[in-house]
Amino acid sequence: MSKFIVSQKEGVPFVSVEAMATLIREHGVEQTITELVSHLEKDFARWEDFEKVSRLASHSKDGVIELMPVSDGEMYACKYVNGHPINTKRDLQTVAAFGVLSDVDTGYPILLTEMCILTALRTAATSALVAKHCASKDAQILALIGNGAQGEFQALGMKSVIGITKVRLYDVDPAASKKVFENLADSGLDITICSSAEEAVDGADIITTCTADKKNATILRDDMIKKGMYLNAIGGDCPGKTELDANILRRADHVVVEFEPQTRIEGDIQQLEADFPVTEFHHIVKGDKAIRSTADNLVVFDGVGFASEDFTALVYLRDLIKEKQRYELLDVITQQQDPKNLFSVIRGV
Repeated sequence: MSKFIVSQKEGVPFVSVEAMATLIREHGVEQTITELVSHLEKDFARWEDFEKVSRLASHSKDGVIELMPVSDGEMYACKYVNGHPINTKRDLQTVAAFGVLSDVDTGYPILLTEMCILTALRTAATSALVAKHCASKDAQILALIGNGAQGEFQALGMKSVIGITKVRLYDVDPAASKKVFENLADSGLDITICSSAEEAVDGADIITTCTADKKNATILRDDMIKKGMYLNAIGGDCPGKTELDANILRRADHVVVEFEPQTRIEGDIQQLEADFPVTEFHHIVKGDKAIRSTADNLVVFDGVGFASEDFTALVYLRDLIKEKQRYELLDVITQQQDPKNLFSVIRGV
């Protein structure tokens, strides 16, 4: 696998929103998610190769701005991402993101890209991958609580990887559920819009919570959750923001996390004591830990999103755009004839 798409002297490959949308439309959302699942699984299996750190966050009254860096010693990835739920009232997105992939040997960036679409794809792929290992093998019904920007991706990921056939939607904003329903009309999924979270989760095999409000909330009460269910809780992703009744976590047979130090700060387990037992997902992938020993096991994935998942997505995208030729070159790094003579660029000689 080549390190570079083009020579560093030619510019930095850049994937715009338009290029990304065209690329994924042509390649297929479900195929992209399925391929990402395979790549994510391989990278979780080599967890020790990554230089890991919790994301760097700058919190404000209405949101958070974060940097998410990670390296495997050969490549370095970093994503800029925000989370401002108030933005929808300003006719802006809750999340804005872009990312960079660099060559460790030279320090040069080898890919710049939008990461709103890419993050949605990698989040859906991560959800599907963890469900592949932790949900019931005969899971058919998905309850999707919170039907914002992630909704369609989550549903299609669970369909393509897990084999979900039915989706029950609930959102405090009925228009959001209608949006998901309409966008997935040709997906082959049997979709129902529910009038309450209780109705949506009743009889579900997998429950995904993906809400945006930056506050401690109880999206799922303990009495709503039955043995055998798998909870894909991915909306709690910063201090002071949760979705689950703490008793659900205490009652679960297993609580699975990505990078424990980060999840302790940002995940639903921030509600619990510091020594509450959790299992990092890489142990499951590597076969160190068995999760679903019986059909009655209650398993919770306290997913907050980790930088290694962005790394995987960026490397995957690097290879996909090389194959599909869907990028442009940006003149981001100076390339003067004499690398020591930076002033010559200003002089124009």
